[in-house]
Amino acid sequence: MSLRFSSHVLNLHSSKNQSLFNRFSSDFITKIQVSSIPYALPSSSVNSSELFKFSREKLNPITASTTPSVETVDSSSFRAKNPKEVNVLVVGSTGYIGKFVVKELINRGFNVIAVAREKSGIRGKNSKEDTLNELKGANVCISDVTNLDSLEKSLESLGVPIDVVVSCLASRSGGVKDSWKIDYEATRNSLVAGRNFGASHFVLLSAICVQKPLLEFQRAKLKFEAELMREAEENSGFSYSIVRPTAFFKSLGGQVELVKDGKPYVMFGDGKLCACKPISEPDLASFIADCVLGEDKINQVLPIGGPGKALTPLEQGEILFGLLGREPKFLKVPIGIMDFAIGVLDSLVKIFPSLEDAAEFGKIGRYYAAESMLILDPETGEYSAEKTPSYGKDTLEEFFERVLREGMAGQELGEQTIF
Repeated sequence: MSLRFSSHVLNLHSSKNQSLFNRFSSDFITKIQVSSIPYALPSSSVNSSELFKFSREKLNPITASTTPSVETVDSSSFRAKNPKEVNVLVVGSTGYIGKFVVKELINRGFNVIAVAREKSGIRGKNSKEDTLNELKGANVCISDVTNLDSLEKSLESLGVPIDVVVSCLASRSGGVKDSWKIDYEATRNSLVAGRNFGASHFVLLSAICVQKPLLEFQRAKLKFEAELMREAEENSGFSYSIVRPTAFFKSLGGQVELVKDGKPYVMFGDGKLCACKPISEPDLASFIADCVLGEDKINQVLPIGGPGKALTPLEQGEILFGLLGREPKFLKVPIGIMDFAIGVLDSLVKIFPSLEDAAEFGKIGRYYAAESMLILDPETGEYSAEKTPSYGKDTLEEFFERVLREGMAGQELGEQTIF
């Protein structure tokens, strides 16, 4: 059984626990199709199956080692260098956004050091040779960002200082343990290691949805953001740029081929519960690259969306049907179905703790079905399209048109699961 959410969408696959959900799911809901988690869960270079014990308590303060293996560079000097002399460490380099970021940085002439696993990609499907080809032009460093010692030894073997760290790490699943392992622990490891090898600037790919943290991965991201900010406050030679993007194009493209085949466009409620200003992966990568040297982006939290107006699921569906030259055909799913499912899962977790992630995935889907990926006014609780910055030139309509011609090849939707 699988569900397809129409806008801020969640990828759903079956599992051994599916029968628990089948007992209370309706025949109606089983007809909804598959898509993916957008914005907050871009694919990372970390294997989420290798979970380890984690702590939500504050770790020791972040400090550079007293005897770094590589001489620390002047913290303010890298911005005066030619890009080819600037060493940029990219973690999460084989993830969906990370690949675009590596390519953009290479095109701008930076010396890119891309950290990758021995086997990368979704479910580790890519070999070392595949990774080297995919990241051609970068200096590929095979290591494990979930292990600080391993990461530091790998960087030490390179024999060069690090000027800037760019983190595109994110949990693949959004599960509780996975979120803390990747969105907090692994990302923090990249900061500690980067600092120990001279990094004076850190560019973090976060998510705009952390403005309203109701989910575990959002709390993990915010915990790291706070520590990153504190590191800059306590060290005058260190700075950061926190990038919080709205929806990615691929996360809104899951229904294109289904609609092309004559199926209805699925949305929750009236299709106006939420909105976003979707941004293409190349445009987002360009914005992230701007943060490496851009002095106007130093010590800033930077929400960012794509060009044009904010789009609701209803408007996204209308664009798609317009490109197909068909009358719109929508399937409107009551949001209460998700509330019921989440309630049941929360109850089951008390009896079966192993269903903790299943309940969390349900909450993730509910969040993206109803919450806009726009700037949130904390005083009014309202989202504002006008206050959400726009960047780039690629439009969602152009993306839909391309998918209609070429399909979703290369747009892998990750490993998120809900029951």
